[in-house]
Amino acid sequence: MNTTTQGFRISASTGLHKGDRAYQQDQIELLVHPRIPGCALGLVADGMGGKSGGRTAADQVVMTARQVFERFSPARDDPSQMLTSLVVESHLMIKLTAITAEEEPHSTLAAFLVMPNRQAFTVHAGDSRIYHYRGAELVRRTKDHSYVQRLIDEGRLTEEKANTHPQSNLLTGCLGTQQDPPVELNQIDYLEVGDSLMACSDGLWHYLTAREIGAIINALSPREATEMLISKARQRARGSGDNLSLVLVRIEAIS
Repeated sequence: MNTTTQGFRISASTGLHKGDRAYQQDQIELLVHPRIPGCALGLVADGMGGKSGGRTAADQVVMTARQVFERFSPARDDPSQMLTSLVVESHLMIKLTAITAEEEPHSTLAAFLVMPNRQAFTVHAGDSRIYHYRGAELVRRTKDHSYVQRLIDEGRLTEEKANTHPQSNLLTGCLGTQQDPPVELNQIDYLEVGDSLMACSDGLWHYLTAREIGAIINALSPREATEMLISKARQRARGSGDNLSLVLVRIEAIS
């Protein structure tokens, strides 16, 4: 996917794989604003709650994103407020669904919004991540709302050992739970040519270091990078991989 506005082009790709699970509970979305060139919303939702509950929750996030983005006006509306609405409304819709669901549906969310002036905004809840790269160098990644991240923050666990911790999948915040979800916003003042944003689920980042991701994203086109990242994660999962998903965008100069 490519969308062009004055001075730059957004080149993008998405990837979704069931991994070695029986069901696909990840959902992805990449939306280009219907009226404003250079404005795009990308998101990953990793559903949890049995074979039907998790997919239902992730579907609710995607449907809510479409509705929220459709009524968003970049010239008039606050981007952070739009992303906050995405989290809050998705959370409420999942809780309403839970009333009639067989299993308790929950979902993570990692979303980024690119604006026509090259600002960007991110929001996340759970352990789906957003990475911001400048070339191959990591500028920033989101911190997981998880038990092991809390241990890392407290100095009781290293990043290297977090992936193999027996409670590495225990979340401290997500959508659809009884408690209100975290609404963690971040603003990127300016996306330079060569910058990339990637939202992905833990089924992908669990098997790749930030340095490896940056090298692949920088060396290849978004489409090729997406295929390479999924391929490497699948190889390293050795037959026991989770659903994996990503949305990747790169800012490119107009030639």
